[in-house]
This record gives sequence, structure tokens and C-alpha cells, in this order.
Amino acid sequence: MGFNLILWYHPNLVLAVLLLFSCSFGLFSANDEVGTGQGETFTVSSFSYPETRLRPFDLRYIRVDLPPWFSALSIALKSDVDIDISRIERVPIRTLPIICFRDGSPPLPDALNTSLKHSATSGINGLDVEQCFPMQKNITMKLTNNQISPGVWYIGLFNGIGPTRTQSKMIIRGPSYSFIANISVEACTNSMMRGDFCNNTVYPLSCEASDVSNALETKVNKSVLENLVTCKSNSEAFCVHEGVPNFFSLDIMNVAEEIIITATNIRFNVTSSNDVSLMCFFRHGAMPSVNSNDYSIDIAKSPLVIHSPLIGRWYISIVPLNLTKTQVSNVRVCYSVESQVLQCPLGKAGPNCIMESYLLQTFVRRGSTPFESYYLPVGGASYDSANFPLEPLLKNSSYIGESDNIWTYFLLDIPRGAAGGNIHIQLSSDTKIGYEVYARFGGLPSLDIWDYYYANKTMRSDPSMFFTLYDSSDTKVNFYIMYAREGTWGFGLRHLNSNGDSIKGLNIMSISLERCPKRCSSHGDCKFSFDASGLTSYSFCSCDRNHGGFDCSIEIVTHQGHVRQSIFLIVSNAAAILPAYWALRKKALAEWVLYTSSGISSGLYHACDVGTWCALSYNVLQFMDFWLSFMAVISTFLYLTTIDEVFKRAIHTAVAILTALMAATKATRSSNVILVIVIGALGLFVGWLIEISTKYRSLSFPIGISFNFSHCFQTIKRWLYNLVKTLLRRYHLAFALAGFTALAMAAISWTLETSESYWFWHSIWHITIYTSSFFFLCSKANIEDSEATHPTDGDYELTHQDSLPRSG
Repeated sequence: MGFNLILWYHPNLVLAVLLLFSCSFGLFSANDEVGTGQGETFTVSSFSYPETRLRPFDLRYIRVDLPPWFSALSIALKSDVDIDISRIERVPIRTLPIICFRDGSPPLPDALNTSLKHSATSGINGLDVEQCFPMQKNITMKLTNNQISPGVWYIGLFNGIGPTRTQSKMIIRGPSYSFIANISVEACTNSMMRGDFCNNTVYPLSCEASDVSNALETKVNKSVLENLVTCKSNSEAFCVHEGVPNFFSLDIMNVAEEIIITATNIRFNVTSSNDVSLMCFFRHGAMPSVNSNDYSIDIAKSPLVIHSPLIGRWYISIVPLNLTKTQVSNVRVCYSVESQVLQCPLGKAGPNCIMESYLLQTFVRRGSTPFESYYLPVGGASYDSANFPLEPLLKNSSYIGESDNIWTYFLLDIPRGAAGGNIHIQLSSDTKIGYEVYARFGGLPSLDIWDYYYANKTMRSDPSMFFTLYDSSDTKVNFYIMYAREGTWGFGLRHLNSNGDSIKGLNIMSISLERCPKRCSSHGDCKFSFDASGLTSYSFCSCDRNHGGFDCSIEIVTHQGHVRQSIFLIVSNAAAILPAYWALRKKALAEWVLYTSSGISSGLYHACDVGTWCALSYNVLQFMDFWLSFMAVISTFLYLTTIDEVFKRAIHTAVAILTALMAATKATRSSNVILVIVIGALGLFVGWLIEISTKYRSLSFPIGISFNFSHCFQTIKRWLYNLVKTLLRRYHLAFALAGFTALAMAAISWTLETSESYWFWHSIWHITIYTSSFFFLCSKANIEDSEATHPTDGDYELTHQDSLPRSG
């Protein structure tokens, strides 16, 4: 939640500020000590990411570090995505490739409620929150230090989002795309220069301990004054014309209670009675302007006071107005800028430093996942677990002032590279929880300034992907801050009913950094990976077949649906009985063993795949299913040949080795289906060649080349006629056509398979592929009976001659 303090004066004054500031932003005179030309820059870092392919539901993160003195970030991405932005709503979100940007931690676009109609090049500006856009073929952008803040930025590329992205799938099919990225960071050669063209001089305010003014001493607690730091520019005064801004920078290194910006020694270079206006624009992390600022005020009238400022670098812009009303030309206003940073002593925080503040120490958990840790108060009693009682920490809280505005603060640090982790907050009580929890990055929270908060069941942060509430009752609160930014976090407990039962009861708090929220809700496995640069680890849930979402809490497949899918995928393998029965009837024992084993292994594999029961390990069952399926298809082709068993065993052995390699390496490739059919057809062709070479050796062919084309044509015609006659004699045409029809249906069902409809179409695949094998087996005629009923002319003549009566 941002906090913007705007003090509005007369509308004409606002219009004048807007006009003068925009016109004079890059045009300053030499007398004002600001350059007019384009400043020099140098390349801080430049990364070129090689071509990367994102399969369906894949993602990639790219981390970009921007130093405080950077001037511009250049991004160039090229991909093979071809999407019409005007028709983006027609593309299902589960297949939509998108690109996201986020400051401080990796983006999570799965629960975005914003529209994705705009392109990245036209819609990106002021990335204060996560922004996502449809991926395009070419994306080129340049973001300056006037648009974005220094620090860590993350670019996320996703091929489909939504709850099904983390769901484990039996098959993953869909469009893929590849991208190439070039990212470079530039900085101004002169460390005091900023702006789009490094042509704005920024004067740093140097800080040191100083004496306290009488006016401030009467307003502020004495303990605060002991830690007062005054920051001033090295120049005594700045004299500028109307509308010409001066820029300053102020570094806040630790948690501060208050910043006061004042303008002193305001005077004109000539005698004038005009009341000058010095519009001050204050912004964290980036150069301020009239339209882009966090705070604004006329500091010639009153100082700018900022409570609980964020840690980091602040930029100040001061623009003088109302100078041209005098008749004296070349009038300029002179002023000095001073800031006072009020810090509380150690262990204190809040207004006038009357609240308690505790620094939390990190305790790293032992395990294989990186950056898992929990936090306990420094210097307190020894704790046996990650939980710590609040009563010993709250008893010193001061109740001076408003009873409903009593706070206890906790500070912790998220280490560098751990932005892919999640902060887990738990609060419990044996009576009733009497506290509200507020969280803020880079500073202390309050009722007006916070990033996330929980007050009760109805008052809390808006539900989003980055704030997830799991338990909300009178006695227990349990929520996560997803993908927390690396750096300092401040947590505040606001006391309710200071005289009630919450003080008397036992209150337990726990703060930890975990990899996956709620341990993936016991419906998946927590895994982690690294971004493209290898500098940041991020965690994610790999959910089971029935659940999805970032924490596996969304039920995608109901229990009834799971039972239905299991029955279809397992029972459909009973179709293997058809070819197994026919093979056993024809005493083809090798084929019978293959079909029977293939049906059984496929049923066991799918029973394990849907999460019903695993007889062996998943990898073993998958290998057996694919290998035996490949062998069954090829054996069907080999069965149609009539070659000797010696040759058939040799071909079977070679095919077994080849299909085993296919099943062991990328068995789920779609191309394997075509490859297996090709191998089977090739085996059938080789079998025919062997048969021709062994049974028709007596056939003689003329050595010479005959030029009698009529005779050649008749020979080819007769050969083709005999071939067709032989095929019709050896195979039943009706069964063969039925087999090809079932095989075509199997191919169609294979192509129709998607992640959502896999269970149905793959069950149809089981039935049709086994049925096609059954029809092909039935299409083979009994060769011996067929040839016995069609004897050759020579055999018939010999029989006829032997039947003549013989004379002695």
C-alpha cells in the first residue's frame, strides 16, 4: 500500500507547476550548474541468454540487478510467438504465453485479475506492482531511472498460467515457444548525474550528528534527539530561476522514525516582496516529477514531514514558482536544503520512541532446501522451537497515550537470493487473540502505511497471490507472504483491549521463511529451482493429478472424477484379451505372452499414474508399459509373415533391443508411435523378402535387358496379378480393412489427447489399438490349407499321371 501526501493549493498554482516543470526538466542554464547536453553513460552489465524453449506450463525467471547509480535498463526479447493482441481474449489462459515484471521478487501471475490486452512495449510504465503482458514476437524497451527504482527486478516468462500449471499431468501436449533475451544495464559516468540522458545533477545530502534546535526540542522525545542526524548539501545555497528544478538525494540506511525536509535561508538575488513557492517533490528510489512522486508540499510554507520512511535512497526535487511577478528581470531565488533524520534508540520504535522493537535472529533449518529458516528474538530467553511466547516481550510495552494505538515491532532480514521463499506468520492464543498483524518491507508499518495486514476475519489485505490466509479464528491466525522481497521487513503487532483477556492468556507467535506454502497442502511435492542467472532460488509445488494452484489447494479433479478416470484407464486395457486369445488359439505362444504382458503392465502403470496403487516404482512401470506396447505392435506385423522361426527370432531380438532403447529414453515422445509403426512395417517387408528369396529361388530372370516393351509390360502385369492373388489368398480382406480402420481410430484418438481429455481418449486408444491387432491377427489365412486347395499345374499333372492304370 502506498502513501501519498499531496497538499493542494490554488488550481492555477498546480497548473503552473506542471507546465514549468515539464518544459524545463531537461533545459537548464549554465548559471544553474546543470548541464544542457546529453551525459555520458557506461555499461554496468550485459547478459545474453541463449535460445530457450518453453514447453506447455513451463516458466523461466530472469533476475536483473540495478545499482543505485543506474541510468537505464534495456530489454530485447525475440521469440517465435505469433499472437494477435486484438484477439487475445480468444486464447485460453492455460495456453497463453505471457511475460511479467516485478520489483523485488519473482512474479506469480496465476491469480491476476487484470486484463492482458495491452502489449508490453505500450503498457509498461511505473512498475510499482506486478505487471503482465502477452508475449510477442519482438519486445524492445528501455526503462530509465525516472520510471523504475534501483534494486532487484525479475522478469518471468510463462507458457500458460492458471491452477492447472502446477498440476501433474499424464501427458503434456500443446504449443511451445522459444525466446532469446539480451539485457543490459547502463549507468551515468558521473555519479552525480541522473535522468533519461544523464543530464540532471543530483546533489547528495551529507549526514552527520548535530545540535538540536529549540523548536524541535519542544516537540520530540529526548531519546529521539540523542539519535538525530542532520543532512545538508555541500553547497551553502542554490540560486535558480523560476521553474528550474534542483535535485538532491538522501540515503536512509536504517529504520528511521521520521524525516523532516526544510528549506532555509530563502532569499532573492534582488529586492523583491513576492512570496515565493518552493514546490518539493519527494520519491523513493527514482527521480521525482510532478506526476510521479510519493510526497509533495510547498516547503517555503512548511517543512515536509515523513513518518516511518522506507530504507534506501530518496530523491528530492525543488521547483521555485511565482518569481516572474516582479518587474525586475533575471530574478532568482536562493535557498538551502536541510533534512533531519530522527532515529529511535536500540529496542525502541514508534511515535516518540515509546514502543518496543525487537530484532529477530535467523536460525537456518537443516535440510536439502536452501534458505529455510525461522526467526527468534535476539538476546531473549532460549527457545526449544520456532515458536516464541509474546508475554515476556509485551510486558515492557508502554501504555502511555491512546490505549488502542499500542504497538510492538519486530525486524527481520531476508537474505540475498532468497526472494523465492515465503514468510510464514502464525499467531495463536489459549483464550482470544488480541492483536492485529501488520507487515511492511523496508520500514515499520502503521495504520496508514503497510504492505499486508490482518485484523480479523473481515478486515485484512485484499486476497491476492502474495497474501494467502489459511486459518482465521479467534484463537489462531495463519498466513503467508508469498515470494517475499530480500531485505529488511518490519512487522507490527497492534494491541487490542490492553486490559482484556489477551494479556492474561498465553500468546504464541512464529515467523519462518519456508519454501512452499502449507507444504503444498499435502497434495504435492515441494521443489526448487534457480533463475536463469543462477543467483536466486525459487520454490514451487508439483501437485498430484487431482490438485493444482500454487499451493495445491485447488481441487481440479473431484473424487468421482478420479474414480471415473481410473476405471477408464485401467479397465480399457482388458481389450488386450482379444489379440491374446487369438494368438493362443493359433498356438502363437510368443505373441500371446506379449499381448497378455502388455495389457497387464499397462493396467498397472495407469493404476500408479492416477495415484490408485503402485505395484512397482513409477519409472519401472512406465518402462514396462511402453516397451511391451512397442513390442506388441511390431510383433503383430511380424506375425503376418510366414518366414521360418529362425529368421523371426532374429528379427524379434533386434526389435527388442531397439524398442528397449526407445522406452528407456524419452518414451513419451509422440514420434515414437510413428516410429514403431514404421519399424513394424519394415519388419513385415523384410519378412516378405526373406520368404520370396527362400521359396522362389527357382525363378529365373533373364540376364540381358529386353527391349521388347510389350513383353516387359506383360511380365510386370502378370507379376502384379500373381502378387495380388497371393495377398488375397494369404489374408482375409475384410479383417484387414477392419484392422486398418481400428488403427486409424487409434491414431485419431492419439492426436485428440490433451491434458484435460487424456483419460478418455487414451482409454479409446487402448481399445482401438488392441482391437486393430486382433483384426490383423484374424486377417492371416491358413497358408497350408490355402495352398492345398489351390495346387499348382505341375502338381496336378503328376497326380493325374499317377492315377492312370498301370500295365504289367
